Amino acid sequence: MWSLSIPLQLVAGFVALVAGAELLVRGASRLAAALGVPPLIIGLTVVAYGTSAPEFAVSIKAALAGQAGLALGNLVGSNIFNTLFILGLSALLTPLVVSARLVRLDVPLMIAVSLLVPIMGLDGRFGRADGLVLVGGLVAYTGFQVWQSRNERPAVVREYAQEFDDGVAREKRRWIVDAAFVTGGLVLLVLGSRGLVAGAVALARVLGIGELIIGLTIVAVGTSLPEVVTSIVAGVRGERDIAVGNVVGSNLFNLMGALGLASLLAPGAVEVAASVERFDLPVMAATALACLPIFIGGRISRWEGGLLAGYYVAYTVYLVMAATGHAALPAFGAAMRWFAIPLTIVTLVVVAVQRRRNGRVPAI
Repeated sequence: MWSLSIPLQLVAGFVALVAGAELLVRGASRLAAALGVPPLIIGLTVVAYGTSAPEFAVSIKAALAGQAGLALGNLVGSNIFNTLFILGLSALLTPLVVSARLVRLDVPLMIAVSLLVPIMGLDGRFGRADGLVLVGGLVAYTGFQVWQSRNERPAVVREYAQEFDDGVAREKRRWIVDAAFVTGGLVLLVLGSRGLVAGAVALARVLGIGELIIGLTIVAVGTSLPEVVTSIVAGVRGERDIAVGNVVGSNLFNLMGALGLASLLAPGAVEVAASVERFDLPVMAATALACLPIFIGGRISRWEGGLLAGYYVAYTVYLVMAATGHAALPAFGAAMRWFAIPLTIVTLVVVAVQRRRNGRVPAI
């Protein structure tokens, strides 16, 4: 039965998650700076992973509660939303610039992990062995990030310093305040994840649809709000790699960190629904693959941003049609499968080849 408490619970959960992530990122960033950690490393690790804290908190809570559909749907849906909608909207507002480092390392790694996860789920579950591999990969990737940052170009170092070093963090007397921010952020993340999971489960029951669909749509969008704000603000400010790097880093953390730890902690395993294995995981892998021809020219233009955002709308429409059993679903699916997607692939390949021939490659 519908109750006003359900939307209120969802909204309260979203607000708590976003506020918690903001407090956690701000406090942890200042503590790291006070300890002498360079702003570049703070941006690549603390901020990139901190913006994914809502996805992490919700998926861990759902996995521990045995709600695998919500846990997995949140992470898969968040990655699809990050790549298609956040990058698309950011590029629509202002064309984004992509560095060679992302094209040569981070994006191929994101693609590799996005392909590995569906393979891991072929047996219908993500077990502790899968979680161990994913978490181990995140630890290795983070360590490499820190090592690589020591050789980063001065221009990139200055860019991150301008964004993440406000000067206040160096004052040791602020440690108590910053520690309180971190503690308060963690508390809000826990409370927000509980409220959001409970509200999402209640909403699924009222609407008569699966928790998976709620996780792929409403929860995924809500937990990705910190990435939305970070990427759009960074893009508008003209901060070269932060807008794109935030999305790529978030996607990697969602799969290696959140899914990995959820697989380690879940009672038994994180079960994979057949529909996720057949459709949503392949869509996630396809969106990751689509980044390579778009990024290879060193920029994301407005028309490419519109293309990405349009595909997110199409994906959401498909989910709604599938959940409601709409009569137009077969025709819509056929149009996407046999016309829109092949045409997009051909277009992106042609554009990528032309960019390479014209020498439009990202600077190192």
